[in-house]
Amino acid sequence: MKFLTLEAGQLGLLFDNTVIDVPAAAARLQVGAVPGTLGELVGDGDDAAVGVYALAQRAWRQGIATRDYAQVRPQAPFPVPVRNILCLGKNYLAHAREIAQKMQLGDDAPARPIVFTKATTSVIAPGAPIPSYPHLTRKLDYEAELALVIGRGGRDIAPQSAWEHVFGYTAINDISARDLQKDHVQWFRAKSLDGFAPMGPVVVHSSVMPAPSEIEVKCYVNGEQRQCERFDRLIFDVPAIISVLSAGMTLLPGDIIATGTPAGVGMGYSPPRYLRAGDEVVVEVTGVGQLRNPVS
Repeated sequence: MKFLTLEAGQLGLLFDNTVIDVPAAAARLQVGAVPGTLGELVGDGDDAAVGVYALAQRAWRQGIATRDYAQVRPQAPFPVPVRNILCLGKNYLAHAREIAQKMQLGDDAPARPIVFTKATTSVIAPGAPIPSYPHLTRKLDYEAELALVIGRGGRDIAPQSAWEHVFGYTAINDISARDLQKDHVQWFRAKSLDGFAPMGPVVVHSSVMPAPSEIEVKCYVNGEQRQCERFDRLIFDVPAIISVLSAGMTLLPGDIIATGTPAGVGMGYSPPRYLRAGDEVVVEVTGVGQLRNPVS
């Protein structure tokens, strides 16, 4: 099950290369109330997802409310998230080491998860331009990440129950202004400028999520591969992340958790290889496909 947000904000579902407009299909097939948006679907839970999938299958077989995927310009799955995106820093060992080398710090793995957030206003759609802000930064960087979408909320979630709270996953590009990151010490401003969170194109439901060892997170800049790592190489895995984040703090349906980026960010090269206007950045996550954005 692969869900997406269509041009008018309505819920869509992707079968192979065919997109079904869920509200339109429900109206044509005279089906009762269905979630109209991806956010509503996540809030309604897995049973609702199964029902929407069955509806979409009917529409697909009958050719109702369908379009070829190439004709669709999806929005970000959650154009306005329920709250700030929760993010993990330095959560792949090789990335932690490349940053430590640049900053002349110890290269040990973090003892505890490093947590920060990105503003909701940083989210942009697949294909939307990433602003380069030349008047604000000379060190614009990319970070390919797999992002989890929380389905069932909760507080003090035990590690062994963590996966029960995951609705699905998507791709995100944690764009960062490295000079602002240094200037302000905290990371929030450097990672929250408008356009600094390309997301999508789809959310893959947890029922069809591959095992972490079968998922790769990649990044390409102008066709050159810069990042590639398996999702099972996280320092803090999904159960640890959800357990820590929910300790004393309620996770909400629709919360987005960016799980960290692999080695190969622009800052890690010698000399650094930052983004410039005219570049194209592609984040690729197994199952999700490609999240492609130009830099303006």
